[in-house]
Amino acid sequence: MRGLAVFASLGASLALGLDVPRSSVDARIAVADPNIPSPSAWVERAGREDRRLCILEPDADGGDDAPALLAALNNRCRTRSIVVLPGPVYHIKSPMVTTELDDVVIDQRGKLLWSNDTSYWLSVSMPVGFQNQSTVWHFGGDRVVWEGHGVGTLDGNGQVWYDLNKGGSNMPRRPMNVNFWGLSNSVVRGLRFVQSQMWTMNIMHSKNLVFEDIYVNSTSSTENNSLNTDGADTMYSDNITFRRWVVVNGDDAIAVKANSSNIHVYDSEFFGSTGIAMGSIGQFAGQFEYIENVFARNVTLHDTLRACYFKTWTGVQIGYPPNGGGGGTGYARNIVLEDVTLDGARGEPLFITQCESYSGHAGESCDTSTFAISDVVWRGIRGTVADGVASAGFFRCSAAAGGCGNLTVEDFAVKPVGRDRDGVLNTWLCENVHGGQGFACREIEDADTETDTGAEEEL
Repeated sequence: MRGLAVFASLGASLALGLDVPRSSVDARIAVADPNIPSPSAWVERAGREDRRLCILEPDADGGDDAPALLAALNNRCRTRSIVVLPGPVYHIKSPMVTTELDDVVIDQRGKLLWSNDTSYWLSVSMPVGFQNQSTVWHFGGDRVVWEGHGVGTLDGNGQVWYDLNKGGSNMPRRPMNVNFWGLSNSVVRGLRFVQSQMWTMNIMHSKNLVFEDIYVNSTSSTENNSLNTDGADTMYSDNITFRRWVVVNGDDAIAVKANSSNIHVYDSEFFGSTGIAMGSIGQFAGQFEYIENVFARNVTLHDTLRACYFKTWTGVQIGYPPNGGGGGTGYARNIVLEDVTLDGARGEPLFITQCESYSGHAGESCDTSTFAISDVVWRGIRGTVADGVASAGFFRCSAAAGGCGNLTVEDFAVKPVGRDRDGVLNTWLCENVHGGQGFACREIEDADTETDTGAEEEL
């Protein structure tokens, strides 16, 4: 990266770590986007707010821009700073760890483009501490505002990964795009995440975050699907808000995983995904985990598998993570989903299974999980499912956990495509459900199978 401008706001003085004239910087910014503030405007703002300023330009020859990003975010502008990425394209060819930011504004108008060298990334991707998942960027800190203005983009060059994976699940060392680790009291706004390598983002050991006006699109243009391209996953995190998201992908739109609490999803639209997931959870033998206080409102789902589904592993460990396991315990409670519109859902809109197990053992030992599910409300669920979907809900709960308690359905009006009001689904298949309100259970029989499950739903 040729251009890293560092402006010290103290005394309105200007310190340049830059090997091109300022006029050239102005010209490049103008070419990228004429609406981007000029360097002088950034200097004025930095002085007004008493911050340091780093303006980063892409390497003119397409070299690796990661070292300059690391220099800015880990050193020159790590604290009380403004970091500007005007673009147009920054080539990322090596992994990044930037986890100690403090009171930093990142203004990104350009694109971060990861290289397509899958062999290299498989050799350097960094573990995140869950299953075999890994990442190419650990990002964290406190009081960070990351602004994308609807144009700032992170492009994982995902098609090469979808073709390499060939529909497999949890390919070892296939990296997620960003792992937000230990991020607190921060806002990520107006960013675009396209063609992520695997999961778009994981939010881990973090708290008090808002992700708003986010666009995600990870779709395949070949016969190989984009499995494992979750929009976002949360774990070991509290008070996380997703607002005004658009997700187009091949897996969970948002997945709430282990030890997540106070998770909010508002005013969002999901396309082609499996829906909003609670789990999977209970995969690690003897480990206590929980999901608590999840609230989603005003969500529209187009051609998704479900509106919302729960997945816990059985109480019998078979194999080992990431694709095997079981025997974990804990609870999921106080989950509310309201004001939801379905447009051609491919399976039962509301779904619970406690039968998750190693490949080839699905549907076995369903009564062995001790992971308890209770106090779930689905309210104002409307729209359509694909023709052939016969049930409104499928709730297979574990006897060892005491079944599922206090499940409530209110104002449910979902019908198969093309049917009138009289065609509203009203079949609810249940096993070990106690205290259900707003629906009448019919016992699950051997002939009853949940619609369109399996490889489409990741673990």
